[in-house]
Amino acid sequence: MWFKNCRIYQLSSPVTVDKASLEQALHEFRFKPCSGQQPSSQGFSFPFESVQNYCYQNQQYLFFALKRQEKILPAAVVQDEMQPKIEALTTEKGRPLSRKEKDSIKEEVTFSLLPRAFSKTQSVIACLDLNKQRIIINTSSSSRAEDVLALLRKALGSLPALPWLDPYRLSDALQHWLQAQQLPASFQLGHEVELKAPDEEGAKVRFSNHLLSTDEVLSHLQDKAVIRLELVQEEGISLKVCEDGSVKSLRFHDSISSKNDELGFEDAEARLAADSLLMASTLTAALDHIAAAVTPAE
Repeated sequence: MWFKNCRIYQLSSPVTVDKASLEQALHEFRFKPCSGQQPSSQGFSFPFESVQNYCYQNQQYLFFALKRQEKILPAAVVQDEMQPKIEALTTEKGRPLSRKEKDSIKEEVTFSLLPRAFSKTQSVIACLDLNKQRIIINTSSSSRAEDVLALLRKALGSLPALPWLDPYRLSDALQHWLQAQQLPASFQLGHEVELKAPDEEGAKVRFSNHLLSTDEVLSHLQDKAVIRLELVQEEGISLKVCEDGSVKSLRFHDSISSKNDELGFEDAEARLAADSLLMASTLTAALDHIAAAVTPAE
């Protein structure tokens, strides 16, 4: 339930949707397992096991999830099945097969193997913040995040979502945060940074468990750009802000993650309500500080 990596999108025009209408829209595009010859399938599923709804609302936060199932066919297995067919057809025609003929055999073999293939299923939870008009997707993968947005757009009819931070302003901000140490409110420098040269070779240097204010680190700013920087709140969140606007390695301080421990887990719904609100509000506040530091109010 606690997000670990985030792809974040800002809605460029307000989306007005309530729990009931979103529940119905998600249900229309609900997940269905792969059929026999279907290589993959995706659709919306319940974000939390303890609540049997496609949309879970906690104040202004609407949680939902995309489930994706893929059939796993190792290349070696396909090749083993293909080889006898290739050899037989080569003998029959008395010549080497063309690429098109081999591709046709591969397609035929893959189709025949799919009903016997193992399935891999993964879910990605997302949160729509109605107050901030922001979507936070719990994944480090841009393609997975785009899958979520694409299907949500189809379900709602439209979804004017853009990356939450301007990449040029973010790049300048990352440089400034490391160099001047004028950081987003409530944050301190962490102990990890990655820098990359802008040329074709793109030489990289990474410091981990290192004091980032030293000359050894700062000297690299002369010919490299910061592409990942760790920021830390004393008793809040630690995270790494990346050049593409993604947030990785989210960690909630024990004082946050254990705040609702006195509730126990006997009442699963009450614990979910408390933890999901705590997680979302803590993360939202941290993101607001970062966004304000990248794009100051005029």
